[in-house]
Amino acid sequence: MDARCPVRTLELTVQSVEGLQLDRKPATTKNNLFVVVRAESINSYTTCMAKEDATNNNLTWNHKLDVDVPLHASSITLEVKSKTLKGVKDVGIARVAVSEFMGGFGSVPQHCLQFLSYRLRDWEGRRNGVLNFSVRVVNSPEYVTAAAGKAVSPCGFKLRGTTMGATTSSSSCGGGVVVGVPIGWNSYGSSTYNNV
Repeated sequence: MDARCPVRTLELTVQSVEGLQLDRKPATTKNNLFVVVRAESINSYTTCMAKEDATNNNLTWNHKLDVDVPLHASSITLEVKSKTLKGVKDVGIARVAVSEFMGGFGSVPQHCLQFLSYRLRDWEGRRNGVLNFSVRVVNSPEYVTAAAGKAVSPCGFKLRGTTMGATTSSSSCGGGVVVGVPIGWNSYGSSTYNNV
């Protein structure tokens, strides 16, 4: 069966977290923290366990993930979780609008590396630290043929000169840091975000 899924691929590197608390105490490596990334699909991507950065006492992952984002997705979520003896505990979540890094009017060009810091909230809506990550769009919106691994257009025609996962360098990429604070973060269909 020829399964075609409209996707874009992100190179997302979960870097570190600042000011994270667990049970009202500063989180440590003993809390076995990891991050799960979802892009409005059944697929999820998981980092390794956090390590402590000796220079600033932040918890770090520096874990690179290739995240397939469906074309219909309006946001991705990054969930910090703690592995305990009783199971997995939710610590904080950040929801990021896809429009922040996927192209479009006034956005950063494709293939440019962006560094983002997003406020985490617990499931009751309280602030709980800031998650730092970088993201780069590594392919154009295309249909990926699962069986053949070839790029095809939405009409089913093979795209000439297309290499899946190829990146191009650009010297026109601007620098800077965006801190996004979502409004209505716990609303699945919400697409309203504020940048601070």
